[in-house]
Amino acid sequence: MLLQADSVTRLFGAKAAVDRVTFTLDRPAFLGIIGRSGAGKSTLLRVMNRMTDATSGRILFDGTDVLALTGPARRAWQSQCALIFQQFNLVPRLDVASNVLHGILNRRSTLATMFNIWPEGDILRALSILDRLGIAEQAPKRAEALSGGQQQRVAIARALMQDPKVILADEPIASLDPMNAQIVMDTLRRIHDEDGRTVIANLHTLDTARRYCDRVIGMRDGRVVFDGTPDQLTTGAARDIYGADASFSESATSTSINALPPDTAYAEAMVRA
Repeated sequence: MLLQADSVTRLFGAKAAVDRVTFTLDRPAFLGIIGRSGAGKSTLLRVMNRMTDATSGRILFDGTDVLALTGPARRAWQSQCALIFQQFNLVPRLDVASNVLHGILNRRSTLATMFNIWPEGDILRALSILDRLGIAEQAPKRAEALSGGQQQRVAIARALMQDPKVILADEPIASLDPMNAQIVMDTLRRIHDEDGRTVIANLHTLDTARRYCDRVIGMRDGRVVFDGTPDQLTTGAARDIYGADASFSESATSTSINALPPDTAYAEAMVRA
């Protein structure tokens, strides 16, 4: 068993933001988590990354309960479990390369960090990752000068700099237009396919979950109410996840991604980015 969540619960007062969530992954996968705002998706990812403590339950990764880790062991897990945010969380006035290098800040001394001193090997690796994501030419620019789609790819590059076993993406395309959203999703899918890394992404579009994910979990009021393949994510199942009636329209979940062949979409988007 690669990853096992066992009755994971997170309470805020009497309110259960995450309520006895249980699921397993036997092997690296691209897992999508969907649900309306407030369903507990973001809290679950933060619990997995240990940014937020669980109230109860276990999360086993390769047999280790990561919720029980403390001190250096907890920080080591956070290096192995990278978290990508909706709003990128870059340092706007720093150049792109430095933002990527910040993925390994916890491995650097305070003095070296203060003076922005990096070994040549780390710099070359950061540039290689940026090149892989199609934005190497942006390396010397300030992060704030980039488009939203480019900034999210910088955030992905920063996560890859950690060389994690698991990548958690919290609404990674919610702030992006459909074309840039497709670029980011194509990027995350390639990382899973080529590197064999587990990717767990909170998503807000059903068509995105069906197109990119191997498996989909639906959450409502902190609980898992759907766990199945993309083919099983019918409109009826979506109504249950979103607590909607027969008037529910999939288009209401968000702007859909233009369904172009991945290579064509990527090429066209690169021209527009």
